[in-house]
Amino acid sequence: MFTFSVTDVHAVITRGRIDALANGGFRNPYYGLRPGKDEKPGLWLVGDEGVYLLSNGKLAEGQRALVVYAEECDPKTNPDYWHYKRKHFGGDDGIEFLDAEMLVKQIAAVPRATHVRIEMTDTSMSITPFRR
Repeated sequence: MFTFSVTDVHAVITRGRIDALANGGFRNPYYGLRPGKDEKPGLWLVGDEGVYLLSNGKLAEGQRALVVYAEECDPKTNPDYWHYKRKHFGGDDGIEFLDAEMLVKQIAAVPRATHVRIEMTDTSMSITPFRR
């Protein structure tokens, strides 16, 4: 399970939209394998050196996307992040695309939500807004 503050999730979505407006759209959710197909606002849930959300707006040369680490899996704050990532995301690096519109609707359905929990299994992913 990975926990992100609602404020951080909205910040990553907003930054992706700003980057897209400034730089010609959104990066492809198929990681460049299907150019011109389904470019839309979203986030990537990335598992590599920790687990984090990454905005998908196109970037200018040398620009970096906004990255927000999961509370449980930030290399700067959790010395066991690697083991946690391996247990809950898997041993290999990976990326899952999250549709921004769907995520915003889910958060809005729980108006007092302060955080979002993402849980992954071998075959599914669930996203749950909640109040801490």
